Amino acid sequence: MNFKRFAAAVSVCALIVLSLLLLTGCAPSGEDVGSDALARIQAKGEIVVAMEGTWSPWGYHDESGALVGYDVEVAQAIADKLGVKVNFVEGEFTGLLAGLEAGRYDIMVNGVEIDESRREKYDFSAPYAYSRIAVIVRADDDSIHSMEDLGGKHTANTLNSTYAAVGERYGAQVTGVDDFNQTIELLLTGRIDATLNAEESFYDYLKVHPDAGVKIACIDPDSTQVAIPMPKGADSDNLRAAIDEALAGLREDGTLSQLALKYFSTDISQG
Repeated sequence: MNFKRFAAAVSVCALIVLSLLLLTGCAPSGEDVGSDALARIQAKGEIVVAMEGTWSPWGYHDESGALVGYDVEVAQAIADKLGVKVNFVEGEFTGLLAGLEAGRYDIMVNGVEIDESRREKYDFSAPYAYSRIAVIVRADDDSIHSMEDLGGKHTANTLNSTYAAVGERYGAQVTGVDDFNQTIELLLTGRIDATLNAEESFYDYLKVHPDAGVKIACIDPDSTQVAIPMPKGADSDNLRAAIDEALAGLREDGTLSQLALKYFSTDISQG
């Protein structure tokens, strides 16, 4: 067979295969899957979830090294509702947000609070938890009694976190760190005056470190809404709706309350 006849035969075979795929419904989904985040996730059978993995009790590693926590189980429960498996990807908070914006992760389940600056970059699910921000100081420090006393103080938090933004709003000079444990180290060594974090995270820390020598100086009167961010755009519409439906089911059947009590000893799933 000469080259021209061979090329013609290949073209005919390709057309036959394509026709069979179209007839049997096995053709590449193309636009249907490619333009829809939920369809892509379900076609792959896996949802990629961004998480720090160092923030107890939201998401952390237990003594055996297993990834556990409130957000871990919430994410797993959502995945079950979607009929897919979870692939947790861990990293630093700021990097995870950047990766989410770039589309490297499907969602981020990491106690992320909703604020207006984040709404401009990400789509959010309905809230699945509510939190109050505590100002944490050394046990012998009586210089802070209200949020307004943060003016001129040195604090530390992960950059781009709600806690850093709140500190700056009240006039604090914020140093960027990697995680909560690092902020406590800076606090105890006197390199910062205070750190801001979730009230429930502080009490969880005290369970493990009862003699840490830290206390809550005051609490922000405004509670925050914790939700699940995902890449912004029409691609996420169906995914957001499916996650909202899953969260509504988990709230209705008591799962969110049970998980909150398990990890926080209080029901943070209720506003």
